[in-house]
Amino acid sequence: MLFHSSIRKELGRSFGATLVVLVTVVTTMTLLRTLGEASRGTFNPADVLIIMGYTVLSDMPTILSMSLFISVLSVVTRMYRDSEMVIWFGSGNGLLSLVRPLLRFAWPVLVVVMALAFFILPWSFSKIEDLRDKYDKRGDIARIEPGQFQESANGDRVFFIEKDSKGQQTGKNVFIATKEQDKETITSAHTGTVEVMNDDKFLVLQNGQRLERKADKADLTLSTFERYGARVGADDASARDYAPSNAKTTLDLLKAPTPQHQGELSWRAGLTLAAFNLLWIGLAAAGANPRAGRSSNLIFAFLAFVVYFNLLVLGKSWIDNSKMSLLPMLLQLHGGVFILSMVWLAKRHFHWAIRWPKRRMTRAGAAT
Repeated sequence: MLFHSSIRKELGRSFGATLVVLVTVVTTMTLLRTLGEASRGTFNPADVLIIMGYTVLSDMPTILSMSLFISVLSVVTRMYRDSEMVIWFGSGNGLLSLVRPLLRFAWPVLVVVMALAFFILPWSFSKIEDLRDKYDKRGDIARIEPGQFQESANGDRVFFIEKDSKGQQTGKNVFIATKEQDKETITSAHTGTVEVMNDDKFLVLQNGQRLERKADKADLTLSTFERYGARVGADDASARDYAPSNAKTTLDLLKAPTPQHQGELSWRAGLTLAAFNLLWIGLAAAGANPRAGRSSNLIFAFLAFVVYFNLLVLGKSWIDNSKMSLLPMLLQLHGGVFILSMVWLAKRHFHWAIRWPKRRMTRAGAAT
């Protein structure tokens, strides 16, 4: 029908505009959060854009669900406001007749949400964990930043170097503080150069001094040198030995049904089921009320979305703590929301109303 095709076209325009806005907002917030984590040494500052891309990609199921919800709610509300629904109802059709065009528009989005939740989401988190692990296992030389005190990979050394220019292998005013089992050493030098000897990296210091103190003695030993070599740790090229549940594939989660794995499965399945249920909530909640204003439906959409996804997080936490199993949580939460949305939609379609019994008014002081 022409009316159905026009609805799908308007839904497509509204969905696209909402998606662009939400992606822009999420990208900006993710960039700020990633920059903060990079400044604290969690990520490599050079990988900020890559990590931001993976993070936004992992958030796409939520973004698509909210875009679909807002587009359905706003388009049907606009039809109520412009009296198009009055004409539609006058032709003998009800609110349930919009289910078919909505499903024809929404099913590709639901399929994409399911694919992202079960396949792309763990892949994105796995890539982020790989970048974090690689940055944690970098060598001592890679950890050194000009003008900053940096700790070595094993935590037994603290470095400070003032480099002449970025990328050079020579620095000035080198400071190394080392703590071993039975002694502490402080070494300072005027210059330092990185040299490779027998496949090992050494920091060769020139024109400096070395202060040493043993743990069981109060005496200090001071020595000066013209040339001194200190072996520095190399990059650790080993593979990542730890994978959180959100970075594991769906097949791995199914093979080992631990509470943490079931909690992650509930989150991934919940993203798809929530997108499906939000479609009917948006259709049932649409309407025009001149007294409430045009922004009332958007406020409701935001609150309903926040409450629903907070319940997803709560259910995941309960499964992780073995307070509830996977299937009962999915049936109670998503099945309950689906039943409530269907009852609400049927009420709007059949114009059900609750009639309260009227109270009989008696006259005070009536004659008997």
